[in-house]
Order: sequence, then structure tokens, then C-alpha cells
Amino acid sequence: MFPPPPLDSAAVIRRAVHRLSRRMRAERLPDGLPTGKLAALSHLYRSGPGTPGAMAAALHVQPQSLTRTLAALEQDGLVVRVRDTADRRQQRVELTRSGFEAMARDVAHSDAWLRERMDAELNDTEREVLRLAAVLLDRLAADG
Repeated sequence: MFPPPPLDSAAVIRRAVHRLSRRMRAERLPDGLPTGKLAALSHLYRSGPGTPGAMAAALHVQPQSLTRTLAALEQDGLVVRVRDTADRRQQRVELTRSGFEAMARDVAHSDAWLRERMDAELNDTEREVLRLAAVLLDRLAADG
């Protein structure tokens, strides 16, 4: 009826990454941050304060979508907007202590779930191979 799924490396990795991503979203805290908000907070944590335009480009989202996300995060006290000291016309978005704590709580929960699964399902060598694969996947996902 239909051809079998492709078995080349790219297809196998794509399917595995998507399945793990879906599973991790399903295992989030019931009151956890929505994915878009968590992505914005995580970006600010990793990269430091930035302009909304630079954040939208880094997160591969439309500026309008990020504007709504940042407005909600600001209303919740998770980020603040400050004038750029080098260019007073620009605003930079900064992570607040509350934003860091909310992000850290969600990330810690996800990490704990994944760590538990890895410890239950994988041996030491497999966990190390997976850690090395994560470095390679990060490199593939990077801009440039």
C-alpha cells in the first residue's frame, strides 16, 4: 500500500528526535511554562540580554509571535525591557530572577525525567554515546 519509512541516517535521526521531543513535552509539569515562553527564557539564560529582533532570529520565530510571548512574560514578571546603553533607541530584554526560577524549575523537571529514563534503559556506554550524539546534534542545529 505505502512504501516503508526511509531507513537512511537522516530519516532515522529525525524520527528519533521528534519522538523524544514529543515525549518530553508530554512529560512536562502540569503547570509548566508553554514551549514558546520556555524557549524565550532559556535563550535569555544562555545568551544573556538581547533585542527582540535578535531573539526572534535566534529562535527561528516570527517577530510578531515573539512580541506576544515577550509581552506575556513581561506581564508575568519573568522578563524586563531595558534601554540599550549603546543605542538608546533599542530595547533589550533581560531575564528576571522570577523568570530564571520558573525556567530552572521546568528544565530541572525535564532533566530529571530524562535522567531517570536513561538510567533505567541505558548502560554507561550507551549514556556516553548519547551524550556525544547530543553534542553533534547541537552542532547540526546551530546557525551558520
